[in-house]
Amino acid sequence: MHTAPAQATALVHWTDAQGLPQQAPWRSTAGRAPPAALVLADETLGADAAYRLLAAGTAVLWLGDYLNARQLLQALGRRIDRRQRRPGKPAASLTAAFHAQRQAQAERARILGGLLLPFDADHAVPLRRAPDVRAAGAQAHGPVASHYVQALRELLGLVGAFEWRKKGVPVPALGASIHPHHGVFSPVRGEYVDLVANAPLPAAAQSGGAFDIGTGTGVLAALLARRGLHVLATDLSPAALACAADNLARLGLQGQVSLHAADLFPDGRAGLIVCNPPWVPAQTSSLLDAAVYDPGSRMLRGFLSGLAAHLVPGGEGWLILSDLAEHLGLRSRAELLGWIEAAGLQVLGRLDTRPRHRKAADADDPLHAARTAEVTSLWRLGAADLAPTTPTSNH
Repeated sequence: MHTAPAQATALVHWTDAQGLPQQAPWRSTAGRAPPAALVLADETLGADAAYRLLAAGTAVLWLGDYLNARQLLQALGRRIDRRQRRPGKPAASLTAAFHAQRQAQAERARILGGLLLPFDADHAVPLRRAPDVRAAGAQAHGPVASHYVQALRELLGLVGAFEWRKKGVPVPALGASIHPHHGVFSPVRGEYVDLVANAPLPAAAQSGGAFDIGTGTGVLAALLARRGLHVLATDLSPAALACAADNLARLGLQGQVSLHAADLFPDGRAGLIVCNPPWVPAQTSSLLDAAVYDPGSRMLRGFLSGLAAHLVPGGEGWLILSDLAEHLGLRSRAELLGWIEAAGLQVLGRLDTRPRHRKAADADDPLHAARTAEVTSLWRLGAADLAPTTPTSNH
């Protein structure tokens, strides 16, 4: 299976060496808009000139040697890094530092995303010394009708995702690997998986089954199935549902887990409902950001507000959430507890763990103080006395 094809309804336009107008379909798995201005380039374009064009909003369609395009991308990255490392006024707070970092990341992505390549209809790159990327392109885009244009940076992401999907991500709690598809968040932060593996199952889950809300790769649904539960897993993304189906089949668990396309909850109730929403309430700048950023805490608040109505008596909801947003000043603990109370829920307990990712030890990270204080928690939630009693559906 491949991820849902990126829409190719938009076109990019340019003028060729003979002065004739040309166009081609634009493809972006990140959901980025096509460039308004584009010039053709090869090795006669230096890195400084390319940087000036890209920074000003003019994209560069590379027609020279592929490996030289890779080198140009690296040179552009070094120029961006030098400019962004220039001494400036220190951020007034961790919140300001977070927004400044996000702005810098978006600017970097905008500039580097302007270096484009041509592609044939079979996803091959028709440039000298280009590698064979047809399988990676087909996996990400599916069949296409004609040649197209795509950013080199996105191609590198597709190739990386293609290799990760083949190799898989080891999940010790499963004793197996999960194979993430392109555009589906990879379970690289294993501490939250370990929380779900070690939390005591509520008795109601044995008879009432479990829901996995926003299943993604299906890793938590697979883990609950391995713990003996029948699971109904939901996701709104066709790519995620295809990825979860692939992983469950690889693990031989497709008989214990059913997949359902839904925005949050399916119909009915369960004895255990698990949700690992994006942890940071911030705006997304691309489709791939949606796994990390939850604008306005939409998914978190939607899960909490609908949870009590979907639990059987004695059931539990497990909310897996980092408190990084609290340390960054983006959401307070009082807000979270207020949403829990307003949803007719009570906190039955909480399991905590410290992050193990590399950024937590990076003292040069502007957000280092927040990352070192971060705690990831599994909140055990139950319906309070005044909880809603009529199940609702959030299709």
